[in-house]
Amino acid sequence: MAARPVVSVYGLDGSKLAATVPLPSVFTAPIRPDLVQFVHKNMAKNHRQPYAVKQQAGEETSAESWGTGRAVARIPRVGGGGTRRSGQAAFGNMTRGGRMFAPNKVWRKWHIRTNSNQKRYATASAVAATGVTSLVSGRGHRIAKIQEVPLVVSAEAESLNKTKEAVALLKALSAYADVEKVSNTRSTRAGRGKMRNRRHRQRRGPLVVYAKDNGISHAFRNLPGVELADVTRLNLLQLAPGGHLGRFVIWTQPAFEALNKVFGTQTEASEQKKGYTLPQPVISNTDITRIIGSSEIQAVVRPAGPRVTKRPFTQKKNPLRNTQVLVRLNPYAQVLRRAEILGKNKRTAKKAHKKAASAKFLEILKAD
Repeated sequence: MAARPVVSVYGLDGSKLAATVPLPSVFTAPIRPDLVQFVHKNMAKNHRQPYAVKQQAGEETSAESWGTGRAVARIPRVGGGGTRRSGQAAFGNMTRGGRMFAPNKVWRKWHIRTNSNQKRYATASAVAATGVTSLVSGRGHRIAKIQEVPLVVSAEAESLNKTKEAVALLKALSAYADVEKVSNTRSTRAGRGKMRNRRHRQRRGPLVVYAKDNGISHAFRNLPGVELADVTRLNLLQLAPGGHLGRFVIWTQPAFEALNKVFGTQTEASEQKKGYTLPQPVISNTDITRIIGSSEIQAVVRPAGPRVTKRPFTQKKNPLRNTQVLVRLNPYAQVLRRAEILGKNKRTAKKAHKKAASAKFLEILKAD
């Protein structure tokens, strides 16, 4: 999660303006990759178009079983004569030209409904992830030369209406390398998809988020990999393509300032989403190792005195083999062990006495 007081605003020439914008509360929302992947998978299923095989496919011939007694299987067979088709098996899924097993139906459950609160949580997590430099860079975006993340440009960018002006803006912000990366990865799709209006594949570039379209959609729409979105209609499929967090987002200043109205804060409800407040993070500091190693925690868990930076190595002993460790864990084990030894001694003495009596009896028999 990003935790900064303000974010800088950059002009169309790439220079840093004197104005700054407070960081919206949505950037402090918890980042939940598990929830984002779950919601993204459900939302992606809603784009599927139902498909099925023809209802009469494989069963359009007049076939009838010959029954038993003719030394052939009882599968339906095509009637008639004078052609190789006559007498061939039909209808079954194991036959040539027959129907398929369990054919696809258009009334299959193609679409899935997702809870609104889950989708809002996932969208807030995706927005928060766009403000973490490591996540954006780890997703593959070329952001090594940009000034900061999140990247906010002035409101004048919403009035751009020429592609060359959009390219000039991206070059001034040092963000055009991400567009060039998309252009270099354009390739022809493998398989039948190239015949179905999706001939090429390419990576995703920056996402430009605006508050009011004064021509900005015309300026950026022809750049490869660049997508646009209204701040009031942010989509998880755009913020986290493939369910992977860290999309490179370029915000206009009005859109960035409107995020608190769209998502609200942890204490104030959203103006756009009725009764919705941002989720609270479970812990504010996620560096658990630093928390455990802090002097406040160590002063409680360790006795007073000189701190031991490294605890001595203690060998772990098996209580099933070491009697002292077993007695320490279970004091009653000593009583059971003593009873076991006494019982064993008693059985041994009884066996020896019985053996001696048997030997004495044999000696008496030999004397007689």
